[in-house]
This record gives sequence, C-alpha cells and structure tokens, in this order.
Amino acid sequence: MHNPLLTTLTVWRALFLREALDRFFGSRAAWGWLLVEPAMHIGFMGGVWGMLRRNSMGGIDVTIWIILGMLSFFLFRRTAVQTLHALDCNKAFFAFRQVRPFDVALVRAGVEAFSMFFISVFILGAAAMIGLDILPDDPLKALLALAGLWLFGLGYGLVTSVCMRLVPDSGHIFQILMMPLYLISGVIMPVSFIPLPYRNWLLWNPLVHGVELVRLGFFSNYHTLDVSFSYLYAWVLGSITLGMVLYRGLETRLVMQ
Repeated sequence: MHNPLLTTLTVWRALFLREALDRFFGSRAAWGWLLVEPAMHIGFMGGVWGMLRRNSMGGIDVTIWIILGMLSFFLFRRTAVQTLHALDCNKAFFAFRQVRPFDVALVRAGVEAFSMFFISVFILGAAAMIGLDILPDDPLKALLALAGLWLFGLGYGLVTSVCMRLVPDSGHIFQILMMPLYLISGVIMPVSFIPLPYRNWLLWNPLVHGVELVRLGFFSNYHTLDVSFSYLYAWVLGSITLGMVLYRGLETRLVMQ
C-alpha cells in the first residue's frame, strides 16, 4: 500500500545523503572552507576591536560577542544562499515524480543546519579552551533564536529562489544583499552604537532581533535593545508561507524551466 509520508521521508533521506556527500566531500577543501570562512571573520573583527581596546560589548566579553554574532549570521546566510540555488543544483532529480521542488529546498537548508551545528561546536569549543564562558544561561532561548534565524534563512531562500527562477539575473542581487545585511544586523557592531533615529530604523531588520536574542540566550545579563521573538517569528511565518505558496502555485514552471 502506497504511503505518501514514507515516500516523502525516503526522498528526503536520499536527497540529504546526496547533498551532504557533495557538500562535504566534493573536494578536499570543502570542510576546511566551511570552517575557515567564519573563523577568518571572527579573527579579523576580534583584531579590529582589540586595536580599539574594546574588551566587552553589552557587559559580555567582546570575543564571545563576536563569535555568537558571526555564527548566528552565518547560519542565516548560508541557509538562505544554499536554498536560493536549490532548484538549479537539483534539476536532474525533477525527472523523478516523487521529488518536488520544496523537497530539495528543505533538504538543502537541513544540510546547512547540520554543517553549522558542527562548525559552531568546534568554534565554541576552541573559545572554551582559551577560557571563554560558552555555556548558555538559557539554552531554550538560544535554541529558539537560532531556529528562528535558520527558518528565516529557509523562507528567504524559498522566495528568492523562485524569483531567480523567473528572473535569472536577480540571483546576483539577492547574494549581494548579504553584505549590507552583514553590516546592519548587529553582527560586527552593536546596533546600540547607531545614533537615533537610525537605530530605530535598523530594528525593522529581523536579523537584529535574531542575533541579539542568541546573545541574550547565552548571557542573561547582556545589555541589548528591545528585541522580540514575536517580531522574528512573524518574519519567519510570512517568508515561509509566501515561499510555499509560490512553490505550490508555480511548481510546474519551476520543474520544467
């Protein structure tokens, strides 16, 4: 007897294994670059704030402040970018009627969450070895914030992947947008340093809320702005809903194009 759920889980498992093998073992440097890229950003910004003789941010050590911000943003960015290219990188699988466009997008995002988990464990472990406090005061809050950033990356990738499928050149624009988002999301500089009224404008950015909530989950005494899970997850719900509607409504075109 045909079981749709079992079929879907089997498809996800096969796609996950294929994507993981290609992502992590496609080249000798694959794993290395996944780790080196965030480490380079952390090292560079640590050096910048060190030269400025800044030892803490919002009441916590500046190094762990940078690490948490970088890992949070990279979780969003890598998930969004990998989902953005999910359709183009898996065209061959659409020959199998069991494989739907949403399957490849979700699995690609899942592989990214898997890789970022191990990268985060490695970097936080290295931070613990040099004496930094890495144990979260509120693990549930930290996990909910990280989950929100991952889900928002998935939603962003779903919407933009459809746009790129319809207008191919738009993919470059969506990737370029990651740089200004990196600069205005409280990753490398506290949003509280921005003067009013511009600071309030930046709080419209859901990534600010996600990144700051991760830090707040690790350090309950962290001094931050008025950030909200409700606001972050409203963007998550909106982006994923829009993405799924687009995938559902344009499924035939996404597969055939």
